[in-house]
Amino acid sequence: MKLSGKFFLAFLSLSLLSYGISGAAYASVEPLSVITEEFYAEGNTITISGHVKDFDTSDPQKSMDVTITITAPNGNLVRVDQVSPNSDGDYSASFKAGGMMKDVGDYTVKVKWGPQSNQTEFQYGGSSGAPAPEAEPAPKVEPEPEAEPEPEVEPEPEATQPVCGPGTVLKNGLCVAEQQQGGGGCLIATAAFGSELAPQIQFLREIRDNTVLQTQSGSTFMTGFNQFYYSFSPTIADYERENPAFKEAVKLTLTPLLTSLTLLQYADIDSESEMLGYGIGVILLNIGMYFVAPAVLIMTVR
Repeated sequence: MKLSGKFFLAFLSLSLLSYGISGAAYASVEPLSVITEEFYAEGNTITISGHVKDFDTSDPQKSMDVTITITAPNGNLVRVDQVSPNSDGDYSASFKAGGMMKDVGDYTVKVKWGPQSNQTEFQYGGSSGAPAPEAEPAPKVEPEPEAEPEPEVEPEPEATQPVCGPGTVLKNGLCVAEQQQGGGGCLIATAAFGSELAPQIQFLREIRDNTVLQTQSGSTFMTGFNQFYYSFSPTIADYERENPAFKEAVKLTLTPLLTSLTLLQYADIDSESEMLGYGIGVILLNIGMYFVAPAVLIMTVR
């Protein structure tokens, strides 16, 4: 009995001793811990870390971020960080020493997680804080002396120009007869062929300016023709632009006229009589094509 009693007493003592050690170890775990190095110099990496005892990612009330604030020796707040602990409850934040941290002394690190809080301190060696060199003032630019105004030159009196009468123009100080220029635009043909640069329009201008208007009889004919032509051609040209079918009909109608006028390109016209003869011939040819031939065809069909 003595041996069994001693064995039981030894077992009971060991149990009580192990319970006291584990309880002390459990009691040493803080709800929120924070650690850092004791000293930092300018440019060092400051690391603040710790552990949240009750952190639990599955519980929104226990998965909050840890707020870290650093206060300078004069009480000014120089930095605030928020970090999320990992699944084990460990957290850490790192940053470069400097910036708003300038004074030498003890800086207080405070951490807060929900209702829990803790703090520690580290010593900072201070920043160099050398003032930036003042910029040299820019050299003053002396204003350039104003140029003296040049004396105004009085304009020479203009010579009195003679006033020319109708049909004459001023040339070299003299009134001379006005030279007759080329006629106006070929409105109907231009609307039919789409542009003044069309080959057909250029051909009509060449015949008019280089052949017909080179003689007195041709100029007289064009003067009378223009008065008649421009009395109705703007209306027809506008209608061509509004009606594509009418435009194509006019283009087809102008084809025989353009063909007959090609004869004047091969004619050697050196006198008024030749111009008059070729002109009458072309007019009669067009009368035959546009009026006589259709009339004969209609009479034959009947």
